[in-house]
Amino acid sequence: MSVPVKIGTRASQLALWQAEWVASEIKKRFVGAEVELVKIKTTGDKITDVPLAQVGGKGLFVKEIEEALLSGEVDMAVHSMKDVPTYFPEGLELRSITAREDARDALLSRDNIKLLDLPEGAKIGTSSLRRQSQLLCLRPDLEILPLRGNLDTRIRKLEEGEYDAIILATAGINRLGWTGKIIEHISPALMLPAIGQGALGLEIRIGDERLIDIVGGFNDKNTSYAVCGERALLKRLEGGCQVPIAAYGTVFKNTVSLTGLIASTDGKSVIKDIIEGNVSRTEELGIMLAENLLKAGGAEILKELYGKEV
Repeated sequence: MSVPVKIGTRASQLALWQAEWVASEIKKRFVGAEVELVKIKTTGDKITDVPLAQVGGKGLFVKEIEEALLSGEVDMAVHSMKDVPTYFPEGLELRSITAREDARDALLSRDNIKLLDLPEGAKIGTSSLRRQSQLLCLRPDLEILPLRGNLDTRIRKLEEGEYDAIILATAGINRLGWTGKIIEHISPALMLPAIGQGALGLEIRIGDERLIDIVGGFNDKNTSYAVCGERALLKRLEGGCQVPIAAYGTVFKNTVSLTGLIASTDGKSVIKDIIEGNVSRTEELGIMLAENLLKAGGAEILKELYGKEV
């Protein structure tokens, strides 16, 4: 393999870890392969002082990388699946979804206090409406404050006293070797994770035979089933970072179990349901779960948030 494989990636510490892991795996599987990382600054990386819900949501972290893919500047992209929109530009495809890291959210606190034991009025840092709504449902007394920036920046803000606690994705903390900073892993029963959280997605140009061969071996069957179900729900609900929508799928043998949620931003209305079925029906099940949530009251919540029927 004489021509280097160029991987497009964001330049954050976590994104680089993820891209470097993919690069190292390619070198292991294809002896003599050359891999080059191409750092691309996305719109989401440039806007660090405004919650994503106010500036456009998920696509902000992939748009420029996809443009580099389409132009041939890079051969493949490595994304956190929770950042990937449900629609792809013409000519591009999501080819593989990697085995999932721990999908749970994690609590980090200055005084080593767990979520339900935090003092009344404690200041919690998160810019995720999904986390905000579920936190306020559990603890209406908490003060939710915006938190943006790379993982190291967010942790530094906690340690400097701007917050009593912050919520982050366990997967990113684990990948950077900071697991010891986690005070509590929050059970999905208390807080459903973001759709795709913990998994990586590998995107390439459609019909690129060389990359199809390279990328294909990264796909994890069970993670792919679960995440595809979650994303089918998200697509049906027309969701993104602007709305509190969550879903989490697990696979046991040939059965996928999907739990979904639609909530109001103040946490006062939370619609939650679960569906199970054969893995071959995972996308159909995701859509069915979305319809069940809409019928159970989710439609009213989303109509208020979107200003239109879903």
